[in-house]
Amino acid sequence: MGTGSTVILDGGMGRELQRRGAPFRQPEWSALALSEAPQAVEAVHTAYIESGANVITSNSYAVVPFHIGEERFAAEGQALAALAGELARRAADAAKQPVLVAGSLPPLFGSYRPDLFDAARVTELLTPLVTGLAPYVDVWLAETQSSTVEARAIHAGLPKGGKPFWLSFTLKDEDTDEVPRLRSGEPVSEAAAVAVELGVETLLFNCSQPEVIGTAIDAARESFERLGVKINIGAYANAFPPQPKEATANDGLDPLREDLDPPGYLHWAADWQKRGATHLGGCCGIGPEHIAVLAQKLA
Repeated sequence: MGTGSTVILDGGMGRELQRRGAPFRQPEWSALALSEAPQAVEAVHTAYIESGANVITSNSYAVVPFHIGEERFAAEGQALAALAGELARRAADAAKQPVLVAGSLPPLFGSYRPDLFDAARVTELLTPLVTGLAPYVDVWLAETQSSTVEARAIHAGLPKGGKPFWLSFTLKDEDTDEVPRLRSGEPVSEAAAVAVELGVETLLFNCSQPEVIGTAIDAARESFERLGVKINIGAYANAFPPQPKEATANDGLDPLREDLDPPGYLHWAADWQKRGATHLGGCCGIGPEHIAVLAQKLA
């Protein structure tokens, strides 16, 4: 994974669990398999590694009260996060090539809902995740972030002077004013400046339509050039149609877009690479077969 090479990330966990017949339903989403079929989670990690992923992400995305409920989170949140970390680590350690484990730090109050952010509860929800994951992960990945406020809050709650911090924002899917924006409405150029301030090693865009990612990569690259910093840029898009305004991610199981089969997705990822993205993978609905094509064609 030297400089100048493309780092291949994994794809989505939840849909892949469902496709394999693992326990999977709302509202627990991908957290259900952690307690009911941990071997299925490890098998998905392994499938991505065998497809050529250099980085796999812990299955801790749904380990928040929004998905598993307040009571269960209070009782088991840290243990579930630790299990998510351990399963990913085990798969990575068994790999033939070096594989990094990214510790997924999700939106703490629900995906796509910057309006639900509650600063007073960040420590209570973040600490069990960080404590559980810490022994197993190589980098911290705050993903599907809708606002810079939450990104700052998560960064502030991480152990100091430790592992690299990766930050991934989700974008507004409807590009009405030509300026790429986070779901909070903040321009990507401002979010990139915050990433610089936080010492982010890799800035990514995920859980959005492929169509809106290219301009976001351009905006981030231009911001970094203007600020004279070197920060990796990456992307991992969704394969489901744009969500209605009032939706939270994973409200239901949307049908996947037929045009985003592996060759269709490769078309987008190749464009992101041309624009300067060095870290490429997939989010909801992008599976091991997609990652295999990216690894083959872009790595």
